[in-house]
Amino acid sequence: MGVMKYGIGMRTQYAASTDMETAFEEQMEQARLAEKLGFDSLMKSSHLAGHPLQEFQQVPFLGRVMAEAPSLRLITGVVLLSLHKPLDMAEQLATIDVMSGGRLTFGAGLGYREVEFKAFGTNSKERVKRFEENLIAIKRLWAEDRVTMTGSHFELDNAALSLKPSQQPMPPVWIGANADAAIVRAAKMADAWFVNPHQKLETIERQAELYKRALDEADKPFPDDLPGCREVFVANSREEAIEAAKPFLAAKYKVYHQWGQDEDMPDDDNDLSLDYDELLEDRFMLGSPEEIAEQVIAHNKRVGINHLILNFHWVGMPQALCLESMTRFAEEVRPLVEQGL
Repeated sequence: MGVMKYGIGMRTQYAASTDMETAFEEQMEQARLAEKLGFDSLMKSSHLAGHPLQEFQQVPFLGRVMAEAPSLRLITGVVLLSLHKPLDMAEQLATIDVMSGGRLTFGAGLGYREVEFKAFGTNSKERVKRFEENLIAIKRLWAEDRVTMTGSHFELDNAALSLKPSQQPMPPVWIGANADAAIVRAAKMADAWFVNPHQKLETIERQAELYKRALDEADKPFPDDLPGCREVFVANSREEAIEAAKPFLAAKYKVYHQWGQDEDMPDDDNDLSLDYDELLEDRFMLGSPEEIAEQVIAHNKRVGINHLILNFHWVGMPQALCLESMTRFAEEVRPLVEQGL
């Protein structure tokens, strides 16, 4: 399967009481450490109106963090594309690509929260149509000199971008997908399906077969880069990791359940309100370096994931704990994976 690549996921989510200037400095420290430890990429997620959490916004954050980690690819994981207008998003992301010297990977997804849809004057019924139109329009704006296209919520009249991306004809496009229909869409419309962090490995394994069939039907090869995202915490043992991560992970998934994240997942694996012990099952990478290396290898061999984005930091986690887990992953887990692949 070749060499694994590793990224650091930066959700930048903090409790309501957190001083966000201090949080910002912590995030920059995480990015510098990822650069020093030889990670390959850095991903920034996107949520709006994220009560009860605070969070930095994706595009300005990437524009700043790129300077702290000059060799890492910058991944939008994911732009909630159905909320936006294609001309605006095409120019924002082209700006990030040029400013970073061509390091952007454009990850996009549907979004699932009504509070976000309403704020942008849309709703969940329109999201698939808007997503597809926006993605087609952005790709055309990047690749073509002038674009004329009428969508359901925009009109491009011989439009030309103010700035083209450095990567020509365009940056790589990943689609984050939970539901089966969205995975088929990823096969047709993107360079890669971006495997989400919430589902069990057996669910992902089933969906990987669906993805391969959809690629065959679209007459496309399996991607060189198959990305996936996972929660990770490295400790001396699985028991120690589960105990150390519990207050932070349990709180985070309680919020995701409140937001309705699980309503977008397949019927056989769609309950994020489960007790922590049940949520753990086959979903998160928590354990000793040896145990985590085994899980990384399983994701590669069973699904084909070879670019793993790892979320080391969760709401409420002390910075020292996050940096220690990152360091142990790079120094102890990574060599074991290389030996095992």
